[in-house]
Amino acid sequence: MTEFTYPNVGGTRGDAPRGFRTIDRRARIGAGDDVFRRAVAETMRWGLQRRSGMRVHAAARPLRLGDSAVLRIPFWPRDVPCRVVYVVDEPHRAGFAYGTLPGHPERGEEAFIVERDEDGSVWLRVRAFSRPSGAIFWIGYPLLRLLQEIYTRRYLRALR
Repeated sequence: MTEFTYPNVGGTRGDAPRGFRTIDRRARIGAGDDVFRRAVAETMRWGLQRRSGMRVHAAARPLRLGDSAVLRIPFWPRDVPCRVVYVVDEPHRAGFAYGTLPGHPERGEEAFIVERDEDGSVWLRVRAFSRPSGAIFWIGYPLLRLLQEIYTRRYLRALR
């Protein structure tokens, strides 16, 4: 099995490793049980990534711990490989996190968690930590940061 390219696997549950840029954003996507169920079902089939414009090559079933996927970003010349590092399946929180594998332009982890508050409102939380995976990507770091910002915003709009 290919190793992850970063330390502190599972770190989006708590503290990111030192030297990594972090993201923690939350957006309201609606309210009620139906919205929550639909958002979870979509999230657990790579729907956020697909709705944000990526092509996803992964199993055609709800994802599981240890599943690998290859993401294709428009205009990006390389595959973006990742693997699911944890799955959340709680009554009011559900989702997953993936970690980067060799070949990914960044090192790090990204989590996509659907949350239902006590008032019934449903939210998507995106948490991540990352940094470029090599010297060539450090040179292009401003572009990587811009792409990450664009896709984080797309994720947060994807389920509305």
